Order: sequence, then structure tokens, then C-alpha cells
Amino acid sequence: MSKRWWKFNLLALVFILGVALVITGCGGTQQKSDQTGSSGSSSTSSSSNSSGSSTSSSSNSSGGSTSSEPKEDLAFYDGKTVNFIVATKAGGGYDTYGRLIAPYIQKYLSGSTVLVKNVPGAGHIIGANEIYNSKPDGLTLGTFNKGLIMSQIAGLEGIKFDMAKFTWLGNASSQSRVLVVRSDLPYKSMEEMAKAGYELKVASAGVGSTSYSDAMMLSKMFGFKIKMISGYQGQQADLAIMKGEIDGQVAGYDSMQALFDQKEVKALVVIGNGPIKDLPDVPMLSDIVPADFKAAAELMNSQASLARPIAATPGLPPERALALRNALKKALEDPELLDKAAKAKLQIDYLNGEKVAQQIAEALDQPPDFAEMVKEVVAADK
Repeated sequence: MSKRWWKFNLLALVFILGVALVITGCGGTQQKSDQTGSSGSSSTSSSSNSSGSSTSSSSNSSGGSTSSEPKEDLAFYDGKTVNFIVATKAGGGYDTYGRLIAPYIQKYLSGSTVLVKNVPGAGHIIGANEIYNSKPDGLTLGTFNKGLIMSQIAGLEGIKFDMAKFTWLGNASSQSRVLVVRSDLPYKSMEEMAKAGYELKVASAGVGSTSYSDAMMLSKMFGFKIKMISGYQGQQADLAIMKGEIDGQVAGYDSMQALFDQKEVKALVVIGNGPIKDLPDVPMLSDIVPADFKAAAELMNSQASLARPIAATPGLPPERALALRNALKKALEDPELLDKAAKAKLQIDYLNGEKVAQQIAEALDQPPDFAEMVKEVVAADK
């Protein structure tokens, strides 16, 4: 009995130890599994969090970029008076466009009052000076002659602005320009005038205007004599041609429609990027310009796309600049304005402020020898 009992107890002890080892082994395996699972979960969570953080960061970065863009400050204009300066006397193309556009800018600057103010003188230089040097609060804008590009290149006296630094809002129209002479003159081309030695009396708004710089440049290119008579504003030059006081002028074709309709003038050359359908037999400047003046012709032609530029004072708060740009865009796309323009035979070709600024910068970027030539030509009649 003693042997059996010991044998039985020994077997029982072995069995118990075996079970204990099995249980311990299972527990260790489970613990290891739990640790592995926990580690995997932690790793996945960390990866997920990292990815989520990266996505969130990317999203925030993108959102931040969007939020950093200015939002138009229309509330500022509620109850404010805005001056729209036209750098010439009443009448004529710039004034006509200014008075057409101003009420619609007012419409889209809700609560504002937009007043047209004529500030003539010095070939648009005085009006441009006033816009440029006004308080940069977004309450002064206006339109002036794109010929001031040439004036700035020539370094004319009296200029107190930098065309590249205006807050450019946009451009209302593109328009080819034409050198016209009285119909009773016998000359059919600039070369004929040069051979005859005839001195052409040409009207202009003043030294800073396109009418002045274009006429002077054409005289230099084709060798005909010229006498500039400045001080003609608006449609005064048209009347002077009809009276025989002057021989001709350089101006936008559309603005001289009445002279053509009444057969008071004939065109000798078109300045612009394309022919005028009503003048199929009149040569383009780019087709007949002497080789030495190709660069000058390109500059003159490029300005045709900026027939009615509109700018505000430099250094405006971005939110107000955006409000003005958007108001001008909406004004020039307004069906009522477009209908009025069509009835008045006024061409509307909207160009945004960024593109205007780019074209101005490119036009001003000229080599020193070209600038000297422009200065010599523009100042030659002074």
C-alpha cells in the first residue's frame, strides 16, 4: 500500500506540474500576443495619427493659403464718395468712357457715390499726377492717356508718377489709332508729304499725350515736316480740322467717326494690332515702318490694346483694391452698360488689372538707347 500510494501521488504530482506548465505556457503566449497586438495597434495608431497630422497640416496649409488672399472690402465704401478723375476736359473719348462707366462702378460699390471730376492739362499729366499722389484710401481712381508710357520713357518734366506703381484696375477698350489729314490736302501718303516738303499742322492734347508722341514719332519715321499745336482737348481738334485751322491729328478711329462720316478727313496709316474693317486700303504701321524704327512701331502698336486704362492710387489696402477691380469688371460686363455703349458706338474690351500692369511693365522695359531716341523725338518740337 505504501508503494502504491507513493506511485499514485507521484503520478498525480507529475500531472499537476504538466497542467501548470501548459497553463503557464498559454498565458505567456497570450501575453505575448497581447503585447504584439498592443504594439501593432500602437504602431498603426501612430502611423494613422502621423498621416492624419500630415493631412491636417497639408489641409491647414492649403486653407491658410486661401485665407491669406484678400477679400473685397465692400463695407468700406458704404456712405463714401469716390472721385473718378478724367485727365481731360469734358467731351471726347476719355470723358465719354468715364461718364459711361462711373455710374456702374457706383452700382457695384453698394452705398457709394462716384463723381466724375475733369482734371485737364499737360497732355493728361496733371490728372495722372492727382490720381497717383492722392491719399491711398481707395477713394480716388480715374483714366488718362496711355501715351504717358512714352512720356515716362522720355523722362518728361512734370511727371510725378511711376506708371508701373499705379494700382491698375483694368482697361475698358482697345482701339486702333489713325493719322488723319484733311480731305482737301493732295497727299495720299506720308512719303508724298515728305517729298513735297509740306509742314503738317497737327493737333494734340499736349506733350504727354498719345496724339503728340505718335505724331512726332511718325514724322521721325517717315521724314515729313510737322508742327505740333497743343492744347486741344476732347473734340476740339475735330472742330479745328473742319474749320481748316489744322491739317490733321492722331486719334482713335471710333472717336473720329463723325469726321469720316462727313468725309472731312482721310486716313494715312493705322496704328494697332490689326486693320480697321472700314479702312481696308489704309496701310498698317507695322507693314510700312522703316527697319530702324521697328521697336518704336511695336511699342506704339502695343498701346492700342490699352485705349482706356483705369487706375487708382498706389499702395491701396488689398481688400479695397480688390473691391475696385471687381466693381470695374462687373460694370464693364453689365448688360445695361453694354447696351448703352453699343448705341453710342463705344467699343468695350475688358482687360483685368493684372494684365494691364503686366503690359505697362513690359512697355516701360526699354534699353537705354531706345529711351534716348524716344526722348529726342518727343522733345524735338519743344
